[in-house]
Parts: sequence; C-alpha cells; structure tokens
Amino acid sequence: MVDDAAAATGRRGRFIAFEGPDGCGKSTQARRLAQDLDAVLTREPGGTEVGAQLRAILLDPATTGLGPRAEALLMAADRAQHVHEVVEPALASGRHVVTDRFAGSSIAYQGYGRGLDPSEVRRLSEWATGGVWPDLVVLLDLAPDIASARLGSGPDRFEEEDRAFHGRVADGFRAQAAAEPDRWVVVDGSGSVAEVAEAVRAAVADRLQLRT
Repeated sequence: MVDDAAAATGRRGRFIAFEGPDGCGKSTQARRLAQDLDAVLTREPGGTEVGAQLRAILLDPATTGLGPRAEALLMAADRAQHVHEVVEPALASGRHVVTDRFAGSSIAYQGYGRGLDPSEVRRLSEWATGGVWPDLVVLLDLAPDIASARLGSGPDRFEEEDRAFHGRVADGFRAQAAAEPDRWVVVDGSGSVAEVAEAVRAAVADRLQLRT
C-alpha cells in the first residue's frame, strides 16, 4: 500500500529496521514488508555503491586480522553513507524505508560479540547517522543453533564465527529489545515464512498504524 497521504502532506516516511542473527530470515521478511508498503528496500552493509565495497571487505572470510574497532568504524562508515545517500532522502520525500540491518547489528556484533562497549558503539552509530534512527526495529528472534542450521554453504566472515560469539550476539539483540520496548518488537522467527510475515504485519500495524 502506498502512503499517498504522507507524500501529499509532506510528512516524513517511517523507518523500519529488521535485526536478528544470521539465518533468522530477515532478508525475506524485509523484502515482503517493503513490497507490502511500497517502501524503499535496502540493507547494511552494502546499501550503496561505497557500501558494497565495504561489505566485500567486512564479509569476506579472506579478510583477516581486522581489529574490532576497525570493524566497528567500517560498519559506521557504511551506515553514514547509507543514511546520506538512501535512507534520509527517501524519508524526507515521504517514502517509507525498510532496511535489512541497521545500528542494532553493530551494537550486537561489534559490541556484545566482539567485546566493545555497546554504549560506545551506539554513540558511534548515532554520530554516523546524524541522529537518524528507526521508528520501529523488528527483531526476528531465533536460537543460534537453529539459525546456524538454516545457513547455506560458503559462510561469510561473521557466519563462520563460533557458537559462543553467536550466543553473545543473540544476547545483545535481546538486551537492546528489552531496553527499548517502545521502539523494538520481538517476533518469533521459528515459524513458517507466512507465519512470521503475519506477525510482522501485525506489529507494524500496531506500532506505526501502517497497514499492508
């Protein structure tokens, strides 16, 4: 559904981010919701041409020796360009934006996963985005072992990390959702694609009054 009223009155679009562990189904659900809302669909890292180059560095298993702070800075650089080039222009024009990952992933992966201070990682993202933050974060919650089993062949640099790392990342996502219940909604990612999509639609309708 296109929110023609928002565009006509000059209202900003709404910004929805999908978060969760690798293999939870974010990409599928983000694509479905974006289609339903006629929203701009994007992702991190790699939502811009510059971001695609950063994504190649960040996800390639051949990238070795990258320190946690350098990793966090590269993620922030990708996010800064993403907001500048894609997210903010779309929101300002009245379009809704749905992204597959945003700052919550940096806090979970580089903060909880890599052992950096989550509050510092958050501040870095806030600076990189100029304060642009999702109106709603949908966390697709799934046990790390189930998520791992869903992954295909050829794991990327994060997917090939050990069970302990992914456990910390999952805890990081849940901690963020618990700390900001007005912004985050937790959806059980273990159901079928259709079941999860219906739960997402209900959450979007309830929290943002956007109906698909």
